[in-house]
Amino acid sequence: MHRHLIAILRGITTDEAAAVCDALLSAGISQIEIPLNSPDPMCTIEMMVKQYGADARIGAGTVLTCADVDMLAEIGAHMVISPNMNPEVIARTKQLGMMSCPGILTPTEGFAALAAGADMLKLFPADIVGPSGVKALRAVLPADVKLAAVGGVGPGKLSVWAEAGITAFAIGSSLYKPGMSSADVGAVARQLVAEYDGLAR
Repeated sequence: MHRHLIAILRGITTDEAAAVCDALLSAGISQIEIPLNSPDPMCTIEMMVKQYGADARIGAGTVLTCADVDMLAEIGAHMVISPNMNPEVIARTKQLGMMSCPGILTPTEGFAALAAGADMLKLFPADIVGPSGVKALRAVLPADVKLAAVGGVGPGKLSVWAEAGITAFAIGSSLYKPGMSSADVGAVARQLVAEYDGLAR
């Protein structure tokens, strides 16, 4: 399974989540994020953790508060992903035993997130910074830091970001949009996995 590919299922409903999750796992993507601004996200995440938690890392995106973190811990979520860098959210996430992936855009935010205990940094929105900005960040961040690109990343683009220093890829609208069939999601997922497998690492 590909721990460095994260599927962002923004807008997914609980009813369609199982079929999409099946398609992703069959393709080899085993990290799945349900943003909290999706319909009934806690119910969807809880269902997915119960049904797929042994084979996949299931978590939430757009996590903004410690109250959200507490609810995610109660339903067994594995990871907490945010668009911003909130030290309190990071600390609470780690206190409750989940993976922390806050959003950063600058070296200052990156180092603050690491100091707070983040496991991985989410460069967001990555398309604003671009590969040249990633190289600049990589020049100052610790070499072993996991850096995920979110925003402007999709099929056909992984190699450019990987060459710049990105180590994980979170794929949103190019992989899943509300209304897409699970078959279509699976097809894109297989393309991404094949592309990831072809990266020179």
